[in-house]
Amino acid sequence: TAIYSTDWAFAAVKEGGEVVTWGDPEYGGDCSGVADRLAAGVIAICSSNSAFAAVKESGEVVTWGSPFVGGDCSGVADRLAAGVTAVYSNMFAFAAVKEGGEVVTWGDP
Repeated sequence: TAIYSTDWAFAAVKEGGEVVTWGDPEYGGDCSGVADRLAAGVIAICSSNSAFAAVKESGEVVTWGSPFVGGDCSGVADRLAAGVTAVYSNMFAFAAVKEGGEVVTWGDP
């Protein structure tokens, strides 16, 4: 029901919250590494210039794309597992707002 983009890739959220991607794999066009987590329940996507962050109904955030600009959130993954209400981005990084107002950031420092 919505399409999002990086510089060289797209991500579409279908009815039911499934995500489909296409374009340059280095810019988020290949989500196969997290496809099982994007099969349903995605309510919004945010993008940097070459990575995506999806927010699920559960409040979990799922990321993919260039690890240098937010495609890898492993350093803060425990804080993004639940309770996220919104995600914002610039060209190189992401910021997630959690219930209660905590802000979690990742990407290029």
